[in-house]
Amino acid sequence: MSPTRTAAIFLRQIYLIKGSVARFLPLFVWVTVDMTLWGFMSRYLNRVASPGYNFVPALLGAVLLWDFFIRVMQGVTMAFFEDVWSRNFLNIFATPLSITEYIGGLVLSSIATSSVGLLVMLLLSTTVFGLSFFTYGVLLVPFLLVLFLFGIALGILGISVVMRYGPAAEWFVWPIPALVSPFAGVFYPLSTLPPWMRALSYLLPPSYVFESIRTILAGGSVPMEGLLWALGLAVADVLLACAVFTWTYRYAVRAGLIARYSAESV
Repeated sequence: MSPTRTAAIFLRQIYLIKGSVARFLPLFVWVTVDMTLWGFMSRYLNRVASPGYNFVPALLGAVLLWDFFIRVMQGVTMAFFEDVWSRNFLNIFATPLSITEYIGGLVLSSIATSSVGLLVMLLLSTTVFGLSFFTYGVLLVPFLLVLFLFGIALGILGISVVMRYGPAAEWFVWPIPALVSPFAGVFYPLSTLPPWMRALSYLLPPSYVFESIRTILAGGSVPMEGLLWALGLAVADVLLACAVFTWTYRYAVRAGLIARYSAESV
């Protein structure tokens, strides 16, 4: 694996974002809208609900973490789609670039773009709405790590689907966070779900993160074995997604499907 080639994939994305307002603004505009909407909603609920419960860390904190997960996933998929939309994907793999180097470049791109969104959300939520992350303590770091790894896994899995079924399958990728959110228990405890949904929730790393947040806000202690299990699941998901991408790419090359990236209209 060549760090130079990996950095080149990342640098290309930076140049694309730097040279286009349409690519730069979405890095922080949508998270700003989300933070503003849920911030004022949390303030309203604090006024009308019984005193003693603060909805800001419960709702706004959950929205921030979930938006961070979405930005991580979309950081991977958008970097891939840039190559698809520009009909450049086939050209990239005509070079000595390896699959590992390409995925590494996508992950670096995701880290950069999601960091911008996270920084904007942190500044807005703390300065405008008074969200204090000292409430979560040092556990905020493993929370973000679990969501980051799971976002990378779903991003890689999403581009595998597009690679297998062609550029027209792009619409399969965008609804993924919305489909996952009911099972992740972002805004409600998993106990409210029916048994079959709860069984699936225990296989999703984010569900442990949001259950832990609610436990902290209720004054309880977070079971560390649950967080370790979530971290293990997230790492396993990343490895599985990379294996699926590798298999899909090799299948696309053998079957000639990869040629559609220079011929099929998006």
